[in-house]
Amino acid sequence: MFIQTESTPNPATLKFLPGQTVLEMGTADFPTAEAAVKSPLANRIFAVDGVTGVFFGTDFVTVTKADSVDWDHIKPALLGAIMEHFQSGQPVMDEGHAPASGHADHNGEDEAVVGQIKELLDSRVRPAVAQDGGDITFHGFDRGVVYLHMQGACAGCPSSTLTLKMGIENLLRHYIPEVTEVRPVAV
Repeated sequence: MFIQTESTPNPATLKFLPGQTVLEMGTADFPTAEAAVKSPLANRIFAVDGVTGVFFGTDFVTVTKADSVDWDHIKPALLGAIMEHFQSGQPVMDEGHAPASGHADHNGEDEAVVGQIKELLDSRVRPAVAQDGGDITFHGFDRGVVYLHMQGACAGCPSSTLTLKMGIENLLRHYIPEVTEVRPVAV
């Protein structure tokens, strides 16, 4: 098994590509070791000292490290943990713990606008952000303000605010006149 690695715009995050499917659909975000109890793979990765976050996409694993740790010191252990997991035959997620579909539900008078927002996020934003090892999902819409949740490499990325304001906000405002602003949320 050969695992490729790619840097991301977030210097604290590295993207691992195991060359096989990680999740059939959706994403899974583990911002803490406690959140990883439902995933044997995430548990193995958190066992490496210095890991502060794990995120799964369809064909990648994104790992976030503590600032005090150097990639040169933990990358070999991470490669070993990922390889061991896929060779063990264990599932990525425990049975009964399906990955998240992504967007929060929204019902009410703004339902049509929210549908447009989700469609633009799915078609234009999420594929591009997945290339960088992260995901951005809809969290809410209130009086013209779109609230988005940033995960994986996007969470805590130095350029995420610029991406949010200059990229996503401009895109949504261009296509959906009801949108006036985009803000990040921490879940």
